[in-house]
Amino acid sequence: MKFALLSQRSYLYTTKRLVEDATSRGHKVRIINPLECYMNIASGKPEIHYRGENLTGFDAVIPRIGASITFYGTAVVRQFEMMGVYCLNESVPISRSRDKLRCLQLLSKGGIGMPVTAFAHSTRYTDDLIDMVGGAPLVVKILEGTQGIGVVLAETRKAAKSVVEAFRGVKANILVQEYIAESEGSDIRCLVIGDRVVASMMRRGSEGDFRSNLHRGGSAVKIEISDEEREAAVKAVRIVGLNVAGVDLLRSSRGPAVIEVNSSPGLEGIEQVSRRNIAKDIIQFIEENARPGHTKEIGTG
Repeated sequence: MKFALLSQRSYLYTTKRLVEDATSRGHKVRIINPLECYMNIASGKPEIHYRGENLTGFDAVIPRIGASITFYGTAVVRQFEMMGVYCLNESVPISRSRDKLRCLQLLSKGGIGMPVTAFAHSTRYTDDLIDMVGGAPLVVKILEGTQGIGVVLAETRKAAKSVVEAFRGVKANILVQEYIAESEGSDIRCLVIGDRVVASMMRRGSEGDFRSNLHRGGSAVKIEISDEEREAAVKAVRIVGLNVAGVDLLRSSRGPAVIEVNSSPGLEGIEQVSRRNIAKDIIQFIEENARPGHTKEIGTG
């Protein structure tokens, strides 16, 4: 098979691992920077051009779309869909996952457990907003933030009001979220492929930092998750519509609380911790599913 791997940086661990495993299984892989693609939106004959070349003959696309290029990156993925090429994760589910508010609304409708979350445009009713999530301490998140950037723990009501007003003062869209104290500054990352969790790890923040992201200096250990956590992770991915995703959840007194669904999960930390070849699992999933007639109707949901 011939794969197009959409990635801005060929040297990244996940990009290299996917290329290595696909190549070792006899596939041809081409790394394509989505920002250098340009499209001919022609009726009946859509095309994607790249550095002066018309891209054709691909059997599957593996999108590794960075959060900062979601709009253009998903447009490229959508164009491949229009051309009938199998996409590991399709454009609409990627967009759903990247909009934290939209994603949480979908998960809420689907009955997924999550921290109590509030969203508002005006700062006139910040006190009510704070009460809505159970008061301080609470977490304030910028909608567009990634890897722990734009996430603040406000330990008092006064601090919470100051953070909300500061973010809104620079026109940032924010979520105010219940702080799950019993999680003790740790979360669980579940790597979901299709209808199963293939690996999981517990991440803990560095000393004095409640954020557990490995990019922020956190640490991780392999962990066995419960049947309830496994079910929540798989169901969350199914609701968003992804085939491969990282699901982050907290252990709360009410059960698993999902905080994020990541459509381009990095493999470095979880492969090293779990000692599992997840890149191989992903390539096998594509082999089993990239068949004629696979494409879904292009939608906007």
